[in-house]
Amino acid sequence: MPTNSNYFHLHLVSDSTGETLITVARAVAAQYANVTAVEHVYPLVRSQKQLDRVLDEIEESPGIVLFTLLEKDLVGRLEDKCKQINVPSLSIIGPVMQLFEAYLGSGTTGRVGAQHVLNAEYFRRIDALNFTMMHDDGQQVEGLEEADVVLVGVSRTSKTPTSIYLANRGIRTANVPLVPGIPLPHQLETLKKPLVVSLHATPERLIQVRQNRLLSMGDRDNDTYIDKKAVADEVAFARRLSAKFNWALLDVTRRSIEETAAAIMKLYADRQRARPLE
Repeated sequence: MPTNSNYFHLHLVSDSTGETLITVARAVAAQYANVTAVEHVYPLVRSQKQLDRVLDEIEESPGIVLFTLLEKDLVGRLEDKCKQINVPSLSIIGPVMQLFEAYLGSGTTGRVGAQHVLNAEYFRRIDALNFTMMHDDGQQVEGLEEADVVLVGVSRTSKTPTSIYLANRGIRTANVPLVPGIPLPHQLETLKKPLVVSLHATPERLIQVRQNRLLSMGDRDNDTYIDKKAVADEVAFARRLSAKFNWALLDVTRRSIEETAAAIMKLYADRQRARPLE
């Protein structure tokens, strides 16, 4: 039942956290610039009673229904209801599971939330997050050599959010601000193990982001922070340091945090492959 409005209801039903579902749904919805998805997210739907509430809301606000459910009774009931009220529904993981089953020649375990287990990978991510929070914004430079990645850059080049994103992928990440007139920590000049990536952006983009930052803080008097020449000098200073120490350069002017992190992870993986086995 197509909509002629500039928005539509998008129901996301999951028996786990819903992260996979949300990521896929938003990636597709982003391709439709003239229409906005009103998201209804239902995580941890594992019983008939929980599904009852979901079905009531779908009937009240019809739209597209996407789901990641493993319990066949729940799937059947959800699909039957969607057919009854004439709304489209689709299992996001169903076709992928069928492909796996056909290739591997075996069925699934049907274990809900199997990707969220307390294994070595999980604890590696927790360790990386702890390390990253301790080494944010140059707070602690003594342990930089223990990092996998060190991000450097002038203010508002997204060092902190990128660091946290990388840490959530299990990469121990530190970040250090580059400020003209303030000496670099000597530890940064002698790093051997970590990949050092210098994040850059155009002065125009930095000024725009900094202006928004100042407005959100109610600070209208910090002229130097957004002065065009001062910002251009900061960018030039950072580039000179990058060339001097042979740091990897990454322009983040038009990149999202996810795209920046993906580029850094590729640089890190390439560096790891190129290293001789110890």
